[in-house]
Amino acid sequence: MKHMHMNSRRQFLKLGAGLAMLGLFGNRVRAAQSNDYKALVCVYLAGGNDGNNMIVPLDGPRHASYQAIRGGLALSGVDLLTPIADANGNEYALHYGLGELNPLYDAGDLAVVLNSGMLHRPLTKAEYLQGIGRPGNLFSHSDQTLQAQTGVPTVDGTGWGGRLLDCFGAADSLAAISVSSPALFMQGYEVAGNVIAPGVALDLPGMNLWPSSAAEARRQAVSSMSTQDGGSLLRQAANQVFSDGMQLAADLRAAGNLPPLQTVFPGTALGNQLREVSKLIRLRAQSGPGRQVFFCSLGGFDTHGGQDWQHWYLLSQLSQALAAFHESMQETGLSGQVTAFTQSEFGRTLQPSGSGSDHAWGNHQLVLGGAVQGGIYGQLPEFALGGPDDANGRGVWIPTLSSSQFGATLGRWFGASEDELDWVFPNLALFPQRDIGFMS
Repeated sequence: MKHMHMNSRRQFLKLGAGLAMLGLFGNRVRAAQSNDYKALVCVYLAGGNDGNNMIVPLDGPRHASYQAIRGGLALSGVDLLTPIADANGNEYALHYGLGELNPLYDAGDLAVVLNSGMLHRPLTKAEYLQGIGRPGNLFSHSDQTLQAQTGVPTVDGTGWGGRLLDCFGAADSLAAISVSSPALFMQGYEVAGNVIAPGVALDLPGMNLWPSSAAEARRQAVSSMSTQDGGSLLRQAANQVFSDGMQLAADLRAAGNLPPLQTVFPGTALGNQLREVSKLIRLRAQSGPGRQVFFCSLGGFDTHGGQDWQHWYLLSQLSQALAAFHESMQETGLSGQVTAFTQSEFGRTLQPSGSGSDHAWGNHQLVLGGAVQGGIYGQLPEFALGGPDDANGRGVWIPTLSSSQFGATLGRWFGASEDELDWVFPNLALFPQRDIGFMS
């Protein structure tokens, strides 16, 4: 039998991932454990957020082009917040619905990443028009949602958040949590996410006997049942899922004993989700080193009509919830260990469609946390219909930064090595800039 010589750890990681898919790889991808605590919180803006109106350039020529093309959707005057500037002194303004985030930019805790999106590799307009190297099924909600959460143009059944957790051997019940709906983003080759509805207890019925010793005896009896598998692989798998659920219920009971915070969260759907995330972060962080990944979502961004009011309404919810979450992390002293960021399946056309806009491609994202290097990163496209950055003549921006670069910048802060980042984002090596620079 010939021996296989591994040329790099990257090959080992890829082999391990392949075996894990077949259920043959018993050990974690990474043997070493983390020596600190960190968490990533994805806030998914479902439907395709209009980044063109989330941040607007204020310099004369670009703002004039923006207004001319956007028409009735253009923002100016009272529709924009106090100007913010990038490192070169270029001025921008956030949408007036993001009022709570403007001071966080001034404080250096908020970054804006311009014109990022799904790419196989750097792509020119000429290559796009020839069909060379462009991702498949662009402009499709379902396909682009899967690609955004997978982190690569070819969906393989795992998400980049889950694969990052695989690198750290994160195995506890609180490692990957969605407080919204099941999400591919959290699914690794070994890590499988849990879904927790905000404010809902997951304990089994009949487990609240009095005295507490009677309740504990019942729990022990139920738990012992999960050790009886009779050698059946199916029963072993079912028992493992049941045991994991019992442990998760126990963890959530412990979360109920945490001291209350002074931070007040808005009573919106996203506010409730981030309140739950804040609680679970506090619970896990007090246990020592480890990694967590969370998924939240806010829907309604498919604004083909009535965009003015709808976009303000949604961005206001986003701003209030993110600001409260950041405040809660500051209150608990964890803001430097927790980073929240937005994702969306695509942007929207700069050219309006009646009172709304249509599906596009490159988009702008927000990153918030105590470890964030505040500022504006990347570059805006040239606001010219049919110009060098426009894929189809309607202001559909070809991304200049890839989702892989965006995710890898977060992953490096999370603690992943360069080889591990190449494993999590297989096309990262095709981009000259591996780190966008918005994390310390």
